[in-house]
Amino acid sequence: MDAKPYGVVHFFPGGTKDQYEASIGAVHPGAGRLPAGQIFHAAGPCAGGWAIMAVHESQESWEQFRDGTLVPRMEQGIEGGFTSPPEETAIALYNFVPTSEVH
Repeated sequence: MDAKPYGVVHFFPGGTKDQYEASIGAVHPGAGRLPAGQIFHAAGPCAGGWAIMAVHESQESWEQFRDGTLVPRMEQGIEGGFTSPPEETAIALYNFVPTSEVH
């Protein structure tokens, strides 16, 4: 069976843009660059905090990023970053339509 894109939504209650910037800076490879296997990333303020949406090439690529980079780095503590783990919703995507245009 072919790998299917896998989505993850993280909600940080009370989270802020500054915490997001610090956290992303610690776990992503650079400004405007995504970790290996991640094909989509979006984030912003929402009711009660901050939300991050990511799509990975597969559940396996998500788990590799989560277990190899994200969790270890957050457990070390990120100065100015989110102070607690997020509420997580994982989605075995049925449909994912990439676009080359931003509207």
